[in-house]
Amino acid sequence: MAINHLKTAKNTLKMTKTCPECGDRIVGRSDKKFCSDACRNSHNNRLNSDSRKLVRNINNKLRKNYRILERLNPDEKTTTPKTKLQDAGFDFNHFTSIYTTKAGTVYYFVYNQGYLPIEGDFYALVKRN
Repeated sequence: MAINHLKTAKNTLKMTKTCPECGDRIVGRSDKKFCSDACRNSHNNRLNSDSRKLVRNINNKLRKNYRILERLNPDEKTTTPKTKLQDAGFDFNHFTSIYTTKAGTVYYFVYNQGYLPIEGDFYALVKRN
């Protein structure tokens, strides 16, 4: 009878746990935290929503910059006025890497599409293969 009493006590513990997302009773393993995959996903998505928004917004800006450079540089090497980049919505604050040549020239890259500020408010556009 003592063994049955312990089993009942364990079952009671399982039944008293509640899901932190919806408040429903949790049935199953003793270390289970959520009643379902949907609640677990919902809880984690809510917790990570701020960081995901930040990453998504930055990725959208990088994607837009990349498409602008790709469109303005079909021949893999050209020059364009700064105003043309600005009018297309290019954001000079978002790039993926900086390459400095031995001569000290600084190229800014959005993935493999790069740009170099040159004299007279012009930019040299390049593609790194």
